[in-house]
Amino acid sequence: MLLSKSEYMLYLKHPAWLWYKKYEKNKLPEVSEADQALFDAGNVFERYAEELFPKGMHLGFSNFDEYTSLADRTARALHDGEKNIYQGRFEADGLTFICDVLQVIDGNRIDLTEIKATTKVKPEHIYDLAFQMVVLEKCGYEVRDVFVAHVDNGYVRDGDIDPEKMTRITDVTKKVKSKKQETIDNIEAALVVANSPHCPDPSPTYANLGSFSEWLNIYKQHITIEDGSIFELGGLNAKQLGFFEEQGITKLLDIPNDFELKPKQILQLEAAKLDKPIIHSEPIKQFLDGLQYPLYFLDYETMGAVVPFFDGHQPYKQYPFQYSLHILDSPEAELRHAEYLHTENSNPIEALSKQLRHDIGENGSVITWNMGFEKGCNDLMATLLPEYAEFYQNLNERIVDLGMPFAKGWYTHKDFRTSWSIKNILPVLVPELSYKDLEIQDGTAAQRTWMHTVLDGKNQELKDQIMSDLVEYCKLDTLAMVEIWRVLHG
Repeated sequence: MLLSKSEYMLYLKHPAWLWYKKYEKNKLPEVSEADQALFDAGNVFERYAEELFPKGMHLGFSNFDEYTSLADRTARALHDGEKNIYQGRFEADGLTFICDVLQVIDGNRIDLTEIKATTKVKPEHIYDLAFQMVVLEKCGYEVRDVFVAHVDNGYVRDGDIDPEKMTRITDVTKKVKSKKQETIDNIEAALVVANSPHCPDPSPTYANLGSFSEWLNIYKQHITIEDGSIFELGGLNAKQLGFFEEQGITKLLDIPNDFELKPKQILQLEAAKLDKPIIHSEPIKQFLDGLQYPLYFLDYETMGAVVPFFDGHQPYKQYPFQYSLHILDSPEAELRHAEYLHTENSNPIEALSKQLRHDIGENGSVITWNMGFEKGCNDLMATLLPEYAEFYQNLNERIVDLGMPFAKGWYTHKDFRTSWSIKNILPVLVPELSYKDLEIQDGTAAQRTWMHTVLDGKNQELKDQIMSDLVEYCKLDTLAMVEIWRVLHG
């Protein structure tokens, strides 16, 4: 049974993850649309990064030969004297991987480069490359130098994409070679798991490489979780779960009083014990009294890409293409709504800014949720459009974060589970409003859908409906803030 690099990385995240992949794939979630979008974006960056290396032979599944395996085609290309290989496969002793870039220096000495659509080298990249190095050495190669080619998030697009300016290449040779023996040992252990009829202990306490939360979500899909379970504890970490498992604690209310919890977990547990919200009225009143009419409830939807679409844009930065604005001119006034949605394949910033300046007056509080995001968007737009710099500075000075009473613990409910995300707060405080009835239910889906439809030109026969769905989603974000604000008023 072959062990691939991706399966080895699953083993490092959690041994049971590898076992499920081999024997019970149905227990693993399918690749989500959001994850697929990340993979696709990474592939776009990879094509640009490859341009930094001398032209070579591109193998991989796009250059498919139904009569010859990819490993055999790779070996043949190297035998024939190719000096640079993209997407070649190597196999040895039951191990296999596909490399991003392999450069032949002389004889069997090679350099290895992994292309990652991240803004820095991450620990898992070192383990990934160490696996590749071990397999290559088993194939008879001497790995000289090892690199990670990754995104330079300081790059600003100006005309055609410049791969050299957009990409940074980091030498990780020492770090990768220092992992050689550890990798050999891990491979041996992974092969034992891959060939075992028995699943390793799936407890999330055995998760590694920062995968605790991700594996916890998978694990929870296959166990029975009753009301009041310890798995409802917000911010649950591996150390805490390990203690609960060791002590046989399964219920929130059974957590010992002297057990060390985070401040927000303490509040959640207190609310669970009281079976009612904990509300600190005075700071909430002071917060609300500080708001100035008109009240502008503002929310942006944004685009972001590894490879920037428009001049002035940077990798991964978030640029608004849409906003929703609910307006309350006075306590007795009727609620008004304004909006903007960019529907053309062009930079949305100028048109959006023009409409926003028309819709928002020069006075009054601008209410957001997680104000750092909106302020960051405003700063980006001010940089792109200096003529709007004063407008956006004024806007940022007036912004207030409606999430603050929840983030500060002034209003705590056990069902918030220590989160102050509006998606967690709304169902508890305003259950009659729900995202579940919408075609688009979160900001990630809004971004992905808009970019596919408007920028990539997909789904054109459904464009009108998609634009309507985007309007309804963004509109609910600001209406949710209005209704939560009303609950806080009491």
